[in-house]
Amino acid sequence: MKFAASLVAIVAMASSAAAHMALLYPVPRGGYDTPEYNGRIHTWIGYKDSTWTQKYPCGGYKPNTNKKFITNLKAGQLVNVRFASSTMSAAQRKTQPKVNKGKEFSQARHGGGTCEFSLSYDGGKTFGLIGKYTKTCPDAYYTWPVKIPKNVASCTSSKKYGGKKSQCLFVWSWTANILPQYYQNCADVNIAGSGSKKPKGKIQVVDFKGHKTGVTEKGDGDKHTHGPGPQKSEITYNMKHNFM
Repeated sequence: MKFAASLVAIVAMASSAAAHMALLYPVPRGGYDTPEYNGRIHTWIGYKDSTWTQKYPCGGYKPNTNKKFITNLKAGQLVNVRFASSTMSAAQRKTQPKVNKGKEFSQARHGGGTCEFSLSYDGGKTFGLIGKYTKTCPDAYYTWPVKIPKNVASCTSSKKYGGKKSQCLFVWSWTANILPQYYQNCADVNIAGSGSKKPKGKIQVVDFKGHKTGVTEKGDGDKHTHGPGPQKSEITYNMKHNFM
């Protein structure tokens, strides 16, 4: 890592802590308007203050049991994932914002990096990769297409779903480019499947106590404003690749 990038990273931590990124849709545990929202959804795994420690997996938040915050998904569905910066207004979170030059909200993207999307059928004990962006992700000015595999297994059992036994998750994990920080948000979901398989690909779990440091992609620099959005080649790969 070059000295300049390291310096930018340190400054970023000091001045942009309130602008970190988080999953917005599907609605994650601890996300906006959920009962457990505490303003820490944007922080990285291992973050700690006087009232909260961001834990692995899923930040340590409890499952969303209210149907309002549970997303229904089905095999083969295209999910347009959205992100939020804590500097976005409520209106910008409600409707996908457009770039307004000179009036952009701040978002500590840390130069992009590796965004991985996965499904968990056991409440966050294991994760199966279903999508990956390695250059300009995350960025709240764009939606990020992720496809639920067409032959994925269902996860809709009412006896196993809800409360402490909630097990079905759509997960975003981010290995930041210019900082050794690992972010993870988990959305409670129901999955209407059309097969019996589960995604087998592994996700990275790095950059916090007990795990190795692992910045593996170059990202797109040290930007804290909007980038160019998802690359066409990566969208194509995610739509056509068989993650099963």
